[in-house]
Amino acid sequence: MPVNSRAKLNSKLFDKDVEQKAIRDGYGPGLVSAGEENPNVVVLCADLSESTRSEDFAKKFPERFFEIGVAEQNMAAIAAGLGVSGKIPFISSYATFSPGRNWEQIRTTISYNDSNVKIAGHHAGLVTGPDGATHQAVEDIATMRVLANMKVFVPCDAIEAKKATIAAAKIWGPIYIRFAREKSSVLTTEATPYTPGKAEVFWESKKKPKAVIIGCGLLMYNALLAAKELEEDGIDVAVINNHTIKPLDEKTILEYAKKCGAVVTVEEHQISGGLGGAVAEFLSKNAPTPMEFVGMQGVFGESGPGKELIDEYGMGVKDVIRAVKKAIKRK
Repeated sequence: MPVNSRAKLNSKLFDKDVEQKAIRDGYGPGLVSAGEENPNVVVLCADLSESTRSEDFAKKFPERFFEIGVAEQNMAAIAAGLGVSGKIPFISSYATFSPGRNWEQIRTTISYNDSNVKIAGHHAGLVTGPDGATHQAVEDIATMRVLANMKVFVPCDAIEAKKATIAAAKIWGPIYIRFAREKSSVLTTEATPYTPGKAEVFWESKKKPKAVIIGCGLLMYNALLAAKELEEDGIDVAVINNHTIKPLDEKTILEYAKKCGAVVTVEEHQISGGLGGAVAEFLSKNAPTPMEFVGMQGVFGESGPGKELIDEYGMGVKDVIRAVKKAIKRK
């Protein structure tokens, strides 16, 4: 099996009974670990402590937990003050509300002042499902990536979400971390390498790959399933888990774009301004490469089961396969 041995992925990755767990479930344990390690870690929430899993921290460190209520703008401004005063605040809400509702406060009070605030955007992406378009944040990567001083992390599963949360507490400056609600396949293990700003090669065929699939978030699983099917069909590919959208791992992306000659980006987000946009911007001036983009194609979502919506909006395994074949034809 051409799963990269260095990646140390879940040994049951392609089994029918692969573990299912929500990416957001890694946030709570990550907060507790960060809080145990550093007494300056504090957590603020906008009346969603159970949904965002920040209640784990509240139970462990009640004196360092602040319930702000339904006031995301106030939450961001309070956190900004804490962040320039020696604390390490994490703010937690649904991504449509934070950074959706409080984007201006994040821009002006957090990013502009380079305040040491970590923004946890929960229930992000299309798989928020039944809540419909108003609650499906599919623009958040773009709106946060554009902010000066802001870093953007998009973990692929619950284990990586915990690692991203712990890592964020150790890195100075504003960081946005994106979490999905619905259960998804657990791809990684505690031994899987994770370094912010460094993409990991999860799959590479033994023969020279004809295309590289660069993904993030829960759609990494579809990217790996697509790679498996493509190889069985005689099409060799590489798959990169690009968990850090900003700063982009330019070295790895450039290496594989040149090696493969075709690139496909996969994200549960609008194709404008997200992972695909970041990769395209970089490659356009360093190594122009045929590209295809799997993601939301400039439309809003609708209510429905998350997995069905992924297929309905062109982000399923077959869609990734189709995009790879199309990109290869353009070489």
